Amino acid sequence: MQRVRIGLTGLAFVFLAVLLAAIFTGQVADERPVTPNSIGQQLDGAPPPAAPAAEAQPTEPLAELGVAPGNADSNGTGAQPATPR
Repeated sequence: MQRVRIGLTGLAFVFLAVLLAAIFTGQVADERPVTPNSIGQQLDGAPPPAAPAAEAQPTEPLAELGVAPGNADSNGTGAQPATPR
């Protein structure tokens, strides 16, 4: 019984230590990182630069990497039309 109590106490201590570390080292999600360029813009009163445009996402990224097969229609291995006899 004492081993269980010591184990649970140790587990609780590790959980609290990780929780406190996450609180003190966490970053705010809405904040932009501070760079020398952004400090100069804040002093000048200039608006922040616009975010770069997002690139188009590939439709099948695994197929582009060669990990998974692509769409049957796109690689020419789709169902072949029946030939009349």
